[in-house]
Amino acid sequence: MTGSIGTGPGRALIAVYGLFALAAGARAAVQIASRFGEAPLAYSLSAFAAIVYILLTVALWRGARRLALMSLGIELGGVLLIGTASLVDPAAFPDETVWSAYGRGYLFIPLVLPLVGLYWLWRRR
Repeated sequence: MTGSIGTGPGRALIAVYGLFALAAGARAAVQIASRFGEAPLAYSLSAFAAIVYILLTVALWRGARRLALMSLGIELGGVLLIGTASLVDPAAFPDETVWSAYGRGYLFIPLVLPLVGLYWLWRRR
């Protein structure tokens, strides 16, 4: 059943993660290329989020459960850590990351998405 994580509703997860990889990657690329000196930590973290989203897209597409679980854990940990840090010390984040304030700039989808992904993998085991 390992290959079945990317079928059915799993395809919707693949599409959403692909879209987030594109959105976060494009945003980070523009920010890094045009004004990296203004908020290097925030822009680097957005690029890191894009890499995690790419990994999740590929892992779900290929049915790579372990990679998906690892990536979902990194994503959830990142959202919780960066989300909390951005609220506790806003000066450290002069510009928002994808995960700032728990993904507020993306309608909190970055906070909910790893939970949905973990639920999907748990149901498909």
